[in-house]
Amino acid sequence: MAESPQVALKDDSALVTEAKAGSYAAFEELVNRYEKKIYRLGMNLTGNPEDAEDVLQEAFLKAFVHLPDFREDSRFYTWLVRIAVNEGLMKLRKRRSDKSVAIEDKVDDEGDVMPRDFADWKPNPEQQYAQAEIEAILRNSAQSLSPGFRTVFLLRDVDGLSTQETAEILGISEGAVKARLFRARLQLREELSKIFKRG
Repeated sequence: MAESPQVALKDDSALVTEAKAGSYAAFEELVNRYEKKIYRLGMNLTGNPEDAEDVLQEAFLKAFVHLPDFREDSRFYTWLVRIAVNEGLMKLRKRRSDKSVAIEDKVDDEGDVMPRDFADWKPNPEQQYAQAEIEAILRNSAQSLSPGFRTVFLLRDVDGLSTQETAEILGISEGAVKARLFRARLQLREELSKIFKRG
């Protein structure tokens, strides 16, 4: 295991090259770097911990299987996000075609595995509760957006990707990204103002 600290210091492109050459340690390091972000993206897209876990596993499995096809002139993370977004949207399509009634997504004690719950720098319980409540309101409000708007909003405003990267991932123009983001933000503002007026 002497290789691990060295693997952790390498940049993504070096790790991808090594993973393509058969290094499981290199691919494992890529998983370690991005699993929390991909899980969070899956959670924000689907609104469901089990689906988010599926998105996470499928995204990394597909990335591993298709690694030989990855063009190294792209960023690995951008490519991985594209795979995860496709998985998340497939989950939403399947859910829409499923005739059973979906149970509301109130995350219970066992299902809530968000990293913020384990942070060392936790605020006091009141602040923590208020923060969790605001995050839940934002997450629920984002769920009210159509999948096209929600995906753009999550990639740009939550994951912090550029307009160009978002356009590349979704296969749409930068103008379409900007238009969708603008409409998503307007809808969210409207939704949030209703919630906060209700008190």
